Amino acid sequence: MPAGLLSALTIALLTLLGLCARYYVHGDFNAIHGLFSLFFSTNLLICYWEACLYLRRDYIETRAAYWRERRRETGRTPAVEFLATRVPVKRILSPTVWADAWATYSMVDESYADRRTFGFTADVANGFFTPVPTLILYGAFTVGFPPAVVAGILAAMLFWQWVYVSSLYWVSFFVAGRQALITKRESLVYVGAPNAFWVLCPAFGLYVAVRLILDGNYSVLGF
Repeated sequence: MPAGLLSALTIALLTLLGLCARYYVHGDFNAIHGLFSLFFSTNLLICYWEACLYLRRDYIETRAAYWRERRRETGRTPAVEFLATRVPVKRILSPTVWADAWATYSMVDESYADRRTFGFTADVANGFFTPVPTLILYGAFTVGFPPAVVAGILAAMLFWQWVYVSSLYWVSFFVAGRQALITKRESLVYVGAPNAFWVLCPAFGLYVAVRLILDGNYSVLGF
């Protein structure tokens, strides 16, 4: 199965799990819950990739050179070529396979082939430290437990760090002048759009967190 399709199916299945669990418990669907089911599911997949970023950091530096040379030879976009690469079933969880996601992204931002940079450190930190609180909030937003105030406090902390770190990455990218090394389309598709989602969705999550704390219940999520 192509890497891109496998990634999309993973996110879709994780999101569907949350939607079905909510319907089973509460008998309804909710747009806000659906949005955060998608966001949390995406973050869980990204966290695995970010763990691979750390575990295969030497390999990524080597593969970055490979993809750079391949782009010169073929004229193809490395990220698209990687997403079209078929992943054998026995290698679905291979860190080496998913490390190539970062090796190809380093064509856009060389930070990910350099462990001394902010981008590398920020993503590795997200990969190792946010999966557990993400799962807790996923469960809380789905079934309404633990108490809303507790969930709200955790959500406020987690969403704020996503807003802050993603914004800071955006700033660091442009301050370093990396946008001058790629096309405007690449800047929009690979940097602008993904980071906008990682800023705007958590920013809305801060509103939800505040409502959970002030209301003392999950009414903002429809129950």
